[in-house]
Amino acid sequence: MIKKYIYGEPFPTGAAVKSIAASEDKLPFFESDNKGGFSYALSENDIVYGLGEQIRGINKRGWQYVSWNYDNPNHHEDTRSLYGSHNFIIVSGQQTFGAFFDYAGKMEFDIGYTKRSEMRITADKNDLIVYIITGENEKDIVKQFRQLIGRSYIPPFWAFGYGQSRWGYKNEQDIRTVAEQHKAAGIPLDSIYLDIDYMERYKDFTVDKERFPDLEKLAADMKEQGIHLVPIIDAGVKIEDGYDVYEEGVRENYFCKNAEGGDFVGAVWPGRVHFPDFLQPEARKWFGEKYSVLTKLGIEGFWNDMNEPAIFYTEDRLSDTCAEIEKLTSGNMGINEYFRFTGMVAGLNGNMGDYDKFYHNVDGKMIKHSEVHNLYGMNMTRSAFEALKEICPEKRTLFFSRSSYIGAHRYGGIWQGDNKSWWSHILQSMQQLPALNMAGFLFTGSDTGGFGCDTTEDLMLRWLQYSLFTPLFRNHSADGTRFQELYRFDNVSAAAEMIKIRYSLIPYLYSEFLKAALNDEMMFKPLAFEFPGDDMAKQTEDQLLLGNELMIAPVYKQNALGRYVYLPEEMMLIRMSAWDKYETQILPKGHHYVDVKLDELVFFIRSNKAIPFGKPTANTGEIDLSSLEMIGFPNSTYLLYSDNGYSTEPEESIKISALSK
Repeated sequence: MIKKYIYGEPFPTGAAVKSIAASEDKLPFFESDNKGGFSYALSENDIVYGLGEQIRGINKRGWQYVSWNYDNPNHHEDTRSLYGSHNFIIVSGQQTFGAFFDYAGKMEFDIGYTKRSEMRITADKNDLIVYIITGENEKDIVKQFRQLIGRSYIPPFWAFGYGQSRWGYKNEQDIRTVAEQHKAAGIPLDSIYLDIDYMERYKDFTVDKERFPDLEKLAADMKEQGIHLVPIIDAGVKIEDGYDVYEEGVRENYFCKNAEGGDFVGAVWPGRVHFPDFLQPEARKWFGEKYSVLTKLGIEGFWNDMNEPAIFYTEDRLSDTCAEIEKLTSGNMGINEYFRFTGMVAGLNGNMGDYDKFYHNVDGKMIKHSEVHNLYGMNMTRSAFEALKEICPEKRTLFFSRSSYIGAHRYGGIWQGDNKSWWSHILQSMQQLPALNMAGFLFTGSDTGGFGCDTTEDLMLRWLQYSLFTPLFRNHSADGTRFQELYRFDNVSAAAEMIKIRYSLIPYLYSEFLKAALNDEMMFKPLAFEFPGDDMAKQTEDQLLLGNELMIAPVYKQNALGRYVYLPEEMMLIRMSAWDKYETQILPKGHHYVDVKLDELVFFIRSNKAIPFGKPTANTGEIDLSSLEMIGFPNSTYLLYSDNGYSTEPEESIKISALSK
């Protein structure tokens, strides 16, 4: 059951699509101070799930989280905000219920941080909607919530293939070399990503003609090899006379405004930019239609970036900072002056005060950006999704974003933001998956190998062994870091086998994705969701259930050649050194130490279940569903969901096949 409680005058976020009448009852479970604060007394054994893209494990107890979309690639355990804001939690314990705090501005979730026995949730203003959801169990609560917020985005089938990306592919030849080297190494590949390098001076919807003289031919040549090009689109529009996107936006008042009514100026990659006012329907339509500049060249996928929106600096703050730095550096800089100097420079990027300086036009009313901040990336995603339905009505377009709010899951996927080549970021990504699925984000994954810093061969292999199970499977790295294409490592054969295993698993992964999307369920679940009476399952934070058949338990520690695994039931261990070389072993319920060599993939099949497994191919276009074998327990059946891979109404082309072991 879902109940809706309205406080003050909430801004319509668009998160919920199911109409529910406001309740006249007193808000259950929480005490409200009617000032935007809500408190809940936590019992000793209560678990708090949710909050989507946040750090600190599956159980969120013990830390303070802030819903404020923020560009922070260097996130450690002390991070409070990341790229998305997903204000849905489930309290599981003495009382089990779900709560969604639908609020577009800054919101804090103190979940036993200040006081271990208390959860305190605070919105900046008392203008929000609270949904309380009760049900039979956690899975039932999630299903009800997902029905409230609408069906998850389903990408084209080819999006489940392996993707290679790097900020730093400077020209057409770089792209062709990537394709050639993958083919030579026998590594399957479905997509190559174009970061900001393809643009003319970082201007959206432009192509640098010197470095990419014929993008249309490049896209066509790649497609002949089964490879799709996926360019980036950023939120900031460069201020430059003669640039059509800039001039049209100014003329039609499609940009966010400053306090004086002029177009707000921030700075990102191109330098000085304006930000499209995506809360205006007309501006959304205008910006979305610009994607046709690239679809006409054969582009069938996009990723939106910098749409928190990230702001490197504003001119007034930069000017004030430079003036203050001049004073600080005019004499002897002691320790206090030095820290002030470094703090002022670091404080230019994403400064909270800058988000109070610009406004959105919402039905003729000027709304301060900070009050609706978390909706910006979502509405940029919506802009593209709605336009591409008109531009390419006959097929699905791959689309995912960096910034998001609940509701954005209907328009595209997300990647889990800029990360680092740190072992801890493997575990962090895995622990985010259930909470993201709870919030509707099914098409997601991390930058495999890490975006920032220098990766290593062992880190890359272990990361592959985790992320080959995630729907979005992309190797992405930053300019200036070590090149991390798989063919550059000594043990390229081991990396290639991991990608081949991914392609053998795609029929299963795509099937489970379709089931989760069409049935409003989770693809990745904590163990406790299936084994609620098992206290050890509730404590297990580094293993996940994938669909109804698999459990994954990746290695995420440097130099580890194995790990401890808890099995909540009898399971079959699958050990693969190559897609066609695997061993099986039945393990009883309980604790086990499992050896995992660096070039091995290990996963588990649940009791009395089996999965379809195919032959690897050079790309998804060659996958043959008629030649699948079954791996798992004998006398098991599996319902394989498949479709034509491109229909915009996938339920109309769904095919369900019963497979037996």
